[in-house]
Amino acid sequence: MAGPKARDTWQYGDFQTPPDLARQVCAVLAARGIAPGAILEPTCGRGAFLAAARAGFPRARQVLGVEINPTHVQDARARLGAGACVEQGDFFTVDWPAVLARDEGPWLVLGNPPWVTNAELGLLKSTNLPAKSNFQRHKGLDALTGKANFDISEWMLLQQLDWLRARSGWIAMLVKAAVARKILRQAWKRGDPVGRAALYRIDAMQHFGASVEACLFVLPVGIGARSRDCDVFDTLDAAAPQATLGFHDQVLVSDVPAYLRHRALVGGNRHHVWRSGVKHDCARVMELTRAEAGHYANGLGEVVLLEPEMVFPLLKSSDVARGRARAERVMLVPQREIGGDTAALAQTAPLTWHYLQRHGARLDARSSVIYRGKPRFSVFGVGAYSFAPWKVAISGFYTSFNFMKVGPSGGKPVVLDDTVYFLPCRSEAEADLLLTLVRSPPYAALLRAMVFPGDKRPVTADLLKRVSLELVASHLGLAEAYAVFADRPAPG
Repeated sequence: MAGPKARDTWQYGDFQTPPDLARQVCAVLAARGIAPGAILEPTCGRGAFLAAARAGFPRARQVLGVEINPTHVQDARARLGAGACVEQGDFFTVDWPAVLARDEGPWLVLGNPPWVTNAELGLLKSTNLPAKSNFQRHKGLDALTGKANFDISEWMLLQQLDWLRARSGWIAMLVKAAVARKILRQAWKRGDPVGRAALYRIDAMQHFGASVEACLFVLPVGIGARSRDCDVFDTLDAAAPQATLGFHDQVLVSDVPAYLRHRALVGGNRHHVWRSGVKHDCARVMELTRAEAGHYANGLGEVVLLEPEMVFPLLKSSDVARGRARAERVMLVPQREIGGDTAALAQTAPLTWHYLQRHGARLDARSSVIYRGKPRFSVFGVGAYSFAPWKVAISGFYTSFNFMKVGPSGGKPVVLDDTVYFLPCRSEAEADLLLTLVRSPPYAALLRAMVFPGDKRPVTADLLKRVSLELVASHLGLAEAYAVFADRPAPG
């Protein structure tokens, strides 16, 4: 078990910025023409950034740091000496507008906020958290599941953006790249007065021993012309951006020029809907392999007998990404639609019912709130579409964009796990046509322009739905062939 020091490091995201990195960051900011009247670091640690900022911006009227850890406050004061102010305070309780009212600015708010999520802090039973609110404005299921998890730094940066909207200045923070993109999306979607942003990639493993995509994120607020683009630099030393991400058609895109070239293919899909696979959150019970004499082996080392009609060949995300069409595993699917009556299995599938009851404690312990109020042993992402005989599928975890055709196995439809997205098809001919569309160069180019490879799940159903299969078919001269299948009702 981690000791007190390790726990505090995790709880407060206490990864001190190396002085050399702090100096390099300030040099980049100065080279961009940033000239602050006052400087604030809201979580200043031992003062490495404050020292670098004071040296890099000698004309700033004041340099102010705030830190929750009293030992760090003492260290920062010793490092900085006279001419700088370091105060002890909790980010979540300080009256920041009053702090910024001490100087007319423009303010440079810089630093290295905690790289920790609210879920991780919840595991620690930490009180170092903001007040609970749905600040990301998720709706419905997204507000109840993993999408409601967030980095503490995301909440902090949104607060900083609010401070500066009433004034002017710059935000310059070392953060996860995914956090920077979320802030940009929020700012652009809200129409905040932000200028052209910049994102400089840094080697988080070298500087902090963290295996995460990280960056220096620079955002002008209330200064210069408004913009919905952000230049992406490969390193802090890069003279020119390697790419430009932006916000177009209410969508965050990773490659603005490529997106604009293929923008004509953006649209809805009236006839074919991307679905996700079955979500069960209990692999050791619900996923099995075939054993002898019609039996199945689960992840607990048990060999059990189940009704054949209750198990289906299974392909997982890694199978789809690698194009492995042979299903080595099966999934127990107790429902045919979301909310279906599972109690009926006691009569229609008694072997399966007994098996589920025997492992009821494991299934009841599934933590996701999506199972609350649903029939016992429920799964999600299940409907007529799950059992379509043919599918065109893609893994959500990989950016190889390996779309594959999935057909029946052993006379049964293949089901997919919840990290796979697919188009249900009624025939192999329909699957072949859709596979041609999604594997076409214009489809791939537009999809790639909207994907961020560093994201935990770079490909999502929402992203796939943005590309119109009908428009792609028309672009490729396949409109008539597509219309043949578009006129038929889709499975589920």
